[in-house]
Amino acid sequence: MINQVERLLKQLIGLEAESVGRLVIERAVRQRMQALDISEPAEYWQQLNRSSGEQQALIEAVVVPETWFFRYPESFVTLVDLALKRKAALAGSRPLRILSLPCSSGEEPYSIVMALLDAGFAPAAFQVEALDVSARVVELARLGHYGRNSFRGQDLSFRERYFEATDSGFQLQARVRDRVKLRCGNLLDSTLLGGEAPFDFIFCRNLLIYFDRPTQNAVLDVLQNLLHAAGTFFVGPAEASLLSQRGMQVLGAPLTFAFKRMVAVPAVKAPVNLAAPAPIRPARPLQQPRVLPPITSAPTAPRDHAVSALARVVELADAGRSDEALRGCEQYLLEHGPSADAFYWMALLNDMAGQVDSAQAYYRKALYLEPEHVASLVHLAALLAARGDHEGAKRLQQRVSRASPSGVTRDER
Repeated sequence: MINQVERLLKQLIGLEAESVGRLVIERAVRQRMQALDISEPAEYWQQLNRSSGEQQALIEAVVVPETWFFRYPESFVTLVDLALKRKAALAGSRPLRILSLPCSSGEEPYSIVMALLDAGFAPAAFQVEALDVSARVVELARLGHYGRNSFRGQDLSFRERYFEATDSGFQLQARVRDRVKLRCGNLLDSTLLGGEAPFDFIFCRNLLIYFDRPTQNAVLDVLQNLLHAAGTFFVGPAEASLLSQRGMQVLGAPLTFAFKRMVAVPAVKAPVNLAAPAPIRPARPLQQPRVLPPITSAPTAPRDHAVSALARVVELADAGRSDEALRGCEQYLLEHGPSADAFYWMALLNDMAGQVDSAQAYYRKALYLEPEHVASLVHLAALLAARGDHEGAKRLQQRVSRASPSGVTRDER
């Protein structure tokens, strides 16, 4: 029956079973059978086929959100910079339009609102649309009440500005909630976003990795049609290569994984040297990767060379050039010896390519060198959860909450 359930989930929401692991789907089916007091798989399959409500309940059991406020913080810095320019270009003709999907329990769309409010945007100057296939998490987003797991990293000053402390957590203020229009729906439903005006910014991060290639292309067709010609598309690190392959142009701001439509280059009379493009300055100075001294007798290059080598790896990964980034990691290890940051990027690049066994091994190598390497803890926890090892994932998440501020790296704020 599990094979049939996997095919049904792919038909309903485009889910590629291998992306989450069969154990996750098997566990979800067991949960639903217990909830319905059904012991026979065949009986549950009949119930699943005749009840759209049960199909939605199974989707809820499979889709387990893992998110927090200001995840990928550099992207929000870049968003503010681009939004200010876009606002000037629009000259007050209309509010900025922003789409966030999947919005999960609301942390991403509300982070967008807080970032824009902090930048001085009037509430009426923008509107955020947020979409998720799970009715349960959309309802959580509407409530706007969050526990400590939604707040990770060193800088939590936004919590003081936009939340009220309660006995059970933190309540988001209405002035933030009111700027987000939440809805439950399936992106594969061609009528869902039909008739929408183009969006200036689309955030679609860590969704495409769960689809097979035809479904990825179908989703990207929908989203690219919804993106304004001058708009920007934000994706997750594992999805950057998909947009590059479709002819979109990487923005170039480090660690944002942002893309624009390719701009046609006018013909020129003289040949142009494209081998050495001018450097692109980030929206703000970024912390350089932390480099540990080698623990073996591997040759050591000057520290600035080591830092620039890792920075080049990040640049290549951000541009979707994963194979070159992986070779850069290997070369770095040969020249500078073991490093938590280098092993982290090797893990992430393997994770992006679907090589989960290799990714898991490299995350563990990073944590052997640096037990509180937060980015490795977070990604390994997500990987273990996807493979059904929820106890292992829980232990790692507990380590994240105990990690010192010095362990905060790229994905945290």
